[in-house]
Amino acid sequence: MAPQVLGVLARTHGQFDACEDAVQEALLEASLQWPSGLPDNPKAWLMAVASRRLVDFYRSESARRTREERVAAMDSDFYHSSVSEADDTLTLMFLCCHPALSAPSQLALTLRAVGGLTTAEIASAFLVPEATMGQRISRAKQGIQKAGATFTMPPPSERKARLGVVLHVLYLIFNEGYAASSGPSLQREELTTEAIRVTRLLVAVAPRELEATGLLALMLLTDSRRSARALADGTPVPLAEQDRRLWNRDQIEEGIALLSSVLGRGAAGPYQLQAAIAAVHAEAASNDQTDWPQILALYTVLEAVAPSPVVTLNRAVAVAMVNGPAAGLELLVGLDGALGRTHRLDAVRGHLLEMSGAYVEARAAYLSAAKKTGSLPERKYLMGKVARMDEQ
Repeated sequence: MAPQVLGVLARTHGQFDACEDAVQEALLEASLQWPSGLPDNPKAWLMAVASRRLVDFYRSESARRTREERVAAMDSDFYHSSVSEADDTLTLMFLCCHPALSAPSQLALTLRAVGGLTTAEIASAFLVPEATMGQRISRAKQGIQKAGATFTMPPPSERKARLGVVLHVLYLIFNEGYAASSGPSLQREELTTEAIRVTRLLVAVAPRELEATGLLALMLLTDSRRSARALADGTPVPLAEQDRRLWNRDQIEEGIALLSSVLGRGAAGPYQLQAAIAAVHAEAASNDQTDWPQILALYTVLEAVAPSPVVTLNRAVAVAMVNGPAAGLELLVGLDGALGRTHRLDAVRGHLLEMSGAYVEARAAYLSAAKKTGSLPERKYLMGKVARMDEQ
């Protein structure tokens, strides 16, 4: 909702920095007023409050004239091209990915403006202090203003250059929604839904971009498990224990169809490869019937195409399922430097140690993971694992 309000304001008024500040002030006011009762039209309410803040900002006649001139000078190619059905959110994403900003700044600003993530959540994703991330976002907004960027889709040549960052941002927004890094809920459906919606727009805008289609397939295949991922009390259910009858078959079929439409048309990128891994899981009738050798082969290719500590962590699980937990544990050596601040490394280590029967060491790893996570459901689940290790 907030990104759509920001998109409308930026398109209308043309000054991103002031519009983003106005929306943030409107959200702050909403947090104070809405607990007593939601307005009939929350989006219209945010628009009205943010617009009033902008009116205050643009009180002088000269400022109003400057704004009007900027809006009049905007290029209208986006609205007259074949992508005219795309909404303001997509345009906003490309604006935040302006080449005047560094790639990390592009990501941070877009996650804040479009994803609606807090500075703390973005800092957690980048493994940096919140104050550092706050300064980065502030400098990014200033950089957009200094570059004189206008609220229009960039020409095709620039659009291509910015596409990688846009895809990465959508991927991060989806991941935060699928597995919330903090708070009382395991999932944030509003984020996954918005990420899927905007990615659909992007695929419509750029149907020849195979990785955009791959990303949409990955999101649909992953999101298909949503209803099976938690018990009624919010406790997480690991993939191996999920009731697959609850998986959304329509999403699975669409995701596999999308993936099939792009595989083989060129070198598979990281999103297509991750979608292929998700498809293998989706096609297995049970955890025991999962084709783990195929998953391991796909992770091996993914690590060669897009190496990262997270990919190595995931490959370690696949290695353990194929070659045993000891082989998986070997791959975890050396990852503490990159992933030591997150709970995921300790959680995987605990899982593999439990598989190997090393319950004392597994307990210590699960306890360490529980202390590091900001997600209350994840912490509850991990502490449950600690209790079960005590019973071994």
